[in-house]
Amino acid sequence: MTTSVAYLDAFVFADWLGKPAWMWLAFLALVVALLAFDLGVLHRKQREIGVRESLVLSTIYIGLGLAFGAWVWWHLGAESGIAYVTGFAVEKALAMDNVFVIAMIFTYFAVPRVHQHRVLFWGILGAIVLRAIMIGLGAALVAQFSWVLYIFAVFLIVTGIKMLFAGDKPHDIASNPVLRFLRRRLNVADDEHSERFFVRRPHPVTGRPALFVTPLFLALLLIEIADVIFAVDSVPAILAITSDPFIVFTSNIFAILGLRALYFALAAMVERFHYLKYALAAVLIFIGAKIFMADLLGLEKFPAALSLGITFGLLAGGVGWSLWRTRGQAEVQSPK
Repeated sequence: MTTSVAYLDAFVFADWLGKPAWMWLAFLALVVALLAFDLGVLHRKQREIGVRESLVLSTIYIGLGLAFGAWVWWHLGAESGIAYVTGFAVEKALAMDNVFVIAMIFTYFAVPRVHQHRVLFWGILGAIVLRAIMIGLGAALVAQFSWVLYIFAVFLIVTGIKMLFAGDKPHDIASNPVLRFLRRRLNVADDEHSERFFVRRPHPVTGRPALFVTPLFLALLLIEIADVIFAVDSVPAILAITSDPFIVFTSNIFAILGLRALYFALAAMVERFHYLKYALAAVLIFIGAKIFMADLLGLEKFPAALSLGITFGLLAGGVGWSLWRTRGQAEVQSPK
């Protein structure tokens, strides 16, 4: 018994990427519990989510994310706490851009609102796994080769500049090469708009029962691909804020968890945030530039509190300017 307890104690307090195993396990248990409660209790039955419910759930998720940040601040120190809040805010803001793409994907595939939560749930689950892999690889690269951080910084600056001058180019879902490849390789039941991802029906050529994918499944795949593309921006951004894998992963995942809840409110007022992308571009440029600024100023790293203040100021300015410039537009649909 004593030996078993000793082994368990050694495992729980073993070092996992700079933090004891119990911290990682506790966070993962919290994520699983939140997902289970969301799917198994709040949304056990397929139903349409209204704007009011979306805002309430978003507030709860943001509150939980900030509460976890407060725990990080208390347990790991002020610098880690500030890095977590900065990363959480940046990822949350970048996720808003992701919402616009998701809305276009749902519109293209004519996914009924009642089934959108199901797609988003599995999309978020896949995003958590993909982010874990990308964050792990990114953190390992930075730890092994510190100069990689400067490559990330240049990438963020270039990405931010491109966002500033990209204009409002619409996303052409129909010409997406992945979608065209899937349509060539898979049987697609375009007329199926149920909650299922796969259906069995007679093949139009052979007449034999065959497995068909539904538009719901294609929408899920494109959402996962979109998340990978957005992660190419967000993962280097958070690694440029802090190289601590625990802070990077937890702030990223908490921001993503609330995306599903926030989607239904943002999708209803997408035009009200027309100018937010310029603030996001400025944030990416700042995060990349501060890596070089620290060297120029002879600092070990850019002050965390100043970084947080500038990031929040840019994002708040982008949101405020967007709402003010679009104040004359029609009100969004009445909350349900």
